[in-house]
Amino acid sequence: MYGLLGATVNAVAVLIGGLAGLLIGKALNKKLGDAVMTGLALVVIYIGISGAFKGENTVITIISIAIGTVIGTVLHLEDGVMLLGKKLEDAVSKNGDGRIAKGFVSSSLLFCVGAMSITGPLDSGLTGNNTTQYTKALLDGIGAVVFASSLGVGVLFSAGFIMLYQGSITLLAVYIKPFLSDVVINEMTCVGSLLIMAIGLNMLGITKIKLMDMVPAIFMPILLCHIPVLC
Repeated sequence: MYGLLGATVNAVAVLIGGLAGLLIGKALNKKLGDAVMTGLALVVIYIGISGAFKGENTVITIISIAIGTVIGTVLHLEDGVMLLGKKLEDAVSKNGDGRIAKGFVSSSLLFCVGAMSITGPLDSGLTGNNTTQYTKALLDGIGAVVFASSLGVGVLFSAGFIMLYQGSITLLAVYIKPFLSDVVINEMTCVGSLLIMAIGLNMLGITKIKLMDMVPAIFMPILLCHIPVLC
């Protein structure tokens, strides 16, 4: 069993990048801030579109979204995260507008969806090789600077989610590796990327999709890809 160095470095990189982004955000006036937010939303949509093409089985994507959304809605995941974000916001601001929860959900999905978010922790847990994790930490740290400048302090809280998500994969690597084939990882990336596209649409004000309710869909391919009739 190897340690959690890779996940820790990734989380710390997001914290540092997020803090830098907050400082930059304070220097932007509302007009510039809105312009940056719009540009960032377009980039997020592009990231989502690029990742969506990783999938090869549309049926698995459809079923994953459908079942995963039902599970998330029944469990009221979005309401739970928003409530937590509201409590955090009340603790640091008297005039909260929900930005902390929105920033947390958006950045957590952005930083934890994709092949590197799975293969990196797996490598760390199975071989102790943190190279992928370090590379991802650099990318996420830079991303955190940009996102925090627009989405605010909620981005910093995503570091905790990164630690929990990637740390769990690292610690359980020996047990979950047999279930995470390249096909499964690609389908998970595809589903997650659709949610990232939704983040961009929400940021533009085009939609108000409850993304946290859809998060269970990301993990559905782990089960569906092992059903012979589907794969």
